[in-house]
Amino acid sequence: MQEIQTQEIQLSNKNISVSIRREDLIHPFISGNKFRKLKYNLIQAKTENQDTLLTFGGAFSNHIAATAFAGKEYGFKTIGVIRGEELESKIQINPTLKFAQECGMRFKFISRESYHNKAEVEFVENLNQEFGDFYLVPEGGTNEFAVKGCQEILSNDDSQYDYVCVAVGTGGTISGLINSSLPHQKVLGFPALKGDFLNNEIRKFAFKENWELITDYHFGGYGKVNSELIAFINQFYVENQIPLDPIYTGKMVFGVMDLISKKYFPSDSKILLIHTGGIQGISGMNLKLKAKHLPIIDFNE
Repeated sequence: MQEIQTQEIQLSNKNISVSIRREDLIHPFISGNKFRKLKYNLIQAKTENQDTLLTFGGAFSNHIAATAFAGKEYGFKTIGVIRGEELESKIQINPTLKFAQECGMRFKFISRESYHNKAEVEFVENLNQEFGDFYLVPEGGTNEFAVKGCQEILSNDDSQYDYVCVAVGTGGTISGLINSSLPHQKVLGFPALKGDFLNNEIRKFAFKENWELITDYHFGGYGKVNSELIAFINQFYVENQIPLDPIYTGKMVFGVMDLISKKYFPSDSKILLIHTGGIQGISGMNLKLKAKHLPIIDFNE
């Protein structure tokens, strides 16, 4: 695990201070919040004497890539249940699945319809019959062990910040941040997907009320981007030399900068952004952008 850097972002508005916690640099392959989420799950799997991890994800899932590498690194066999049967013939042209397979992950491809049932007891029992015993890591990695890991993102040195901002996928990372935040701090979550279900998910794990979800910056839903977001990510890299992923952190940082311009934050606010990683998914996103003749994410400028 690398030492975590915190970089200050230069703003034209000198009344607001913004810093970004570079969780994306925590590990070269188990990036950002995935490292945090897997840490105690791997310890628990060893405690239960399990030698196989089974988890779920989509075409460009950061979690699938991270679990596959973690399995290779720490001596677990890995199985990925992948959303979308059509992907079975596209492993070699899908950077995420190709990487996971090279790490030794076995795949089971299922329809999007079946994927909705992945939390059902019968569905998991059928997987047990097919693959034998395994330690189940939920989609996105969120469970009590993941939240415990994410509680370690903030340290005592972070008491200077008034706001902590993070992208939200399955709710585990923000739950950990809420639990370790201080009474004077507010945690703002920027959902990467549409829907109101996240409040309830977060309340399963978070035991404080100093948080809020800002739902205006999902750009149409999970995995949806537009040329404005891509241009922002590219410009942010030019100015700060910090790559942002377009699914999670890019949307959150776009949202925070927009809110600053709209005077959402009081004068003299100190804001900490959490970079949760996800850079591995950019090559897959660029394939989709090229196919639609849209600008790509370019960190070579």
